[in-house]
Amino acid sequence: MIEAIIFDFDGLILETEGPIYQAWQELYEAYHCRINKNDWSDAVGGEPDYFNPYASLEAQLGYAIDHEEADTRRLQRESELIATQPILPGVVDYLSEARQLGLKIGLASSSNYAWVRGHLSRLGLLDYFDIIRTIDDVKKSKPSPEVFLAALQGLSTTSEHAVVLEDSYNGILAAQQAGIFCVVVPTEMTRGLPISVANLRIESLADMPLKQLIEEVEKVKADYY
Repeated sequence: MIEAIIFDFDGLILETEGPIYQAWQELYEAYHCRINKNDWSDAVGGEPDYFNPYASLEAQLGYAIDHEEADTRRLQRESELIATQPILPGVVDYLSEARQLGLKIGLASSSNYAWVRGHLSRLGLLDYFDIIRTIDDVKKSKPSPEVFLAALQGLSTTSEHAVVLEDSYNGILAAQQAGIFCVVVPTEMTRGLPISVANLRIESLADMPLKQLIEEVEKVKADYY
């Protein structure tokens, strides 16, 4: 029986990935360059050093730029864009229903704790979570399973009794390496990735109530495990 649900953050609770990409894209355009979207998408949800946007930009330019000055502009634009983003559809309903069902609620993210906590607090969602585990709690980011294993430990549960909600390929791999059933909810940034490896796919959390999703998870597990 499922007793815990573990949420990703970026792209699952709040669409930050698109705005972050747009802010980088605008920075590249200011230098009359183009960012490779495929390289960027491949890195979503994973190691921060997998794709180095400054190295790519400077390779196109043929010279180094002032990172501090560029970051000031880029981060301001990123903040402006993210501030306009609503909580993604179905998230509040899932959190509320998880409480009603008596499920343990965790969050496992490749972002840092200050980023995750700050946004959850701003959105009024922080108190829903029993535990939050981030890159600050582990040595390796997704696709390493470490952050999900840390979440399981924090929730005092085991992989067979949990389900993960993810949007990225790296997140799916991390969940599955941790032995946890993974439901993917793709975004525009991740839809083109090989996310079919997830155990189950839904297009939006608003498409299926949590109780029904858990019933689907149990059915798939019974059929294939």
